[in-house]
Amino acid sequence: MVQHVLVAPDKFKGTLTAAEVCSRVSAGLGVPTVELPVADGGDGTVDAAVACGFERITIEVTGPTGERVPASYAWQPAGTAVVELSEASGLRRLPGDREPLTATSYGTGELVADAVRRGAKRVVLGLGGSACTDGGAGMAQALGARLLDADGGDLPRGGAALKDLARIDMSGFLDVSGVEFVVASDVDNPLLGPHGAAAVYGPQKGATPDDVKTLEAALARLAAVATATHGLMGAVEHDDVVRAMGVAGAPGAGAAGGVGFAALAFLHAEIRPGIDYLLDLLGFGELVRGARLVITGEGSLDEQSLRGKAPVGVAQAAARAGVPVVAVCGRRTLTDAQLQAAGIEAAYALTDLEPDPARCMAEAGPLLERLATRLAADRHLEGNG
Repeated sequence: MVQHVLVAPDKFKGTLTAAEVCSRVSAGLGVPTVELPVADGGDGTVDAAVACGFERITIEVTGPTGERVPASYAWQPAGTAVVELSEASGLRRLPGDREPLTATSYGTGELVADAVRRGAKRVVLGLGGSACTDGGAGMAQALGARLLDADGGDLPRGGAALKDLARIDMSGFLDVSGVEFVVASDVDNPLLGPHGAAAVYGPQKGATPDDVKTLEAALARLAAVATATHGLMGAVEHDDVVRAMGVAGAPGAGAAGGVGFAALAFLHAEIRPGIDYLLDLLGFGELVRGARLVITGEGSLDEQSLRGKAPVGVAQAAARAGVPVVAVCGRRTLTDAQLQAAGIEAAYALTDLEPDPARCMAEAGPLLERLATRLAADRHLEGNG
């Protein structure tokens, strides 16, 4: 029986989707392959799920600055939905300049609501690439929560407005009692403090130092009001004692500008490591059986790759199956020792063939095919069945 090569990369951001990487690598190898585009919960998660057999559902939702945009989630008729925050509320959805104080996660809530109304039994929420720092308030509003000021008026959307939050009315919240929510994220930041959503991620979304202070105070207000709101599951510790931090201090509460907090507090979600959970969901364990090699990769293999990104997750999963792993990438800054410590035997970069980064981007597909042909020769894959 001819053994296959499992091709399981993430996207090459800005050039090739994960599915396109799979296709180019397979074409260059010239040996039997099984293709499994993967993602870690950020950009490309819906695309990866669709490539693995999920249906793409596209609806019109509210973008981060209030404009209407088309956004997709992945749907499996058995009742699993994969919702990617960046589809509706990502930086890539901004029409122009970043708006850290007013950007909202409302559109993500609209995607979740559509999936629940469609009959979802499980919603996997991939967090990454968000444009907003609103503590997930927009998502909660889209699901029916009312965030009210001292006069009983509804707050406008965006993180800064939360400084005026006085009460959360959950009476109109969508019934999600029969739905399991899983947050696929490797971010372990809390909501508040020096390692929190505003301090760490706010500047990446355009927040000035003064903006960060404003957002931190607003998120603290959200956490305080949520903790005091009756019936808001997750606002207290597991022993039912209300504490100042509550779920605001939970690892992952600060993910995606605090959407992790709202998922914990309003949706009773469980936070799971992004790539590990998604590999299970996409069937990696079945496909790696009988493989002689796994090829993974992403656009840039660098220090960030070692922090829960897809290639290292794939390498760890392949190691449990006893299958060796090599990687392809646009460029690499990791040393051989770092790669091997992560379970990757070797890495092949487009810059090995073309040192000009601009040409690498422009010609990524053909270069990747050539790189895969070199990989096949180095690993003696031809005719080795």
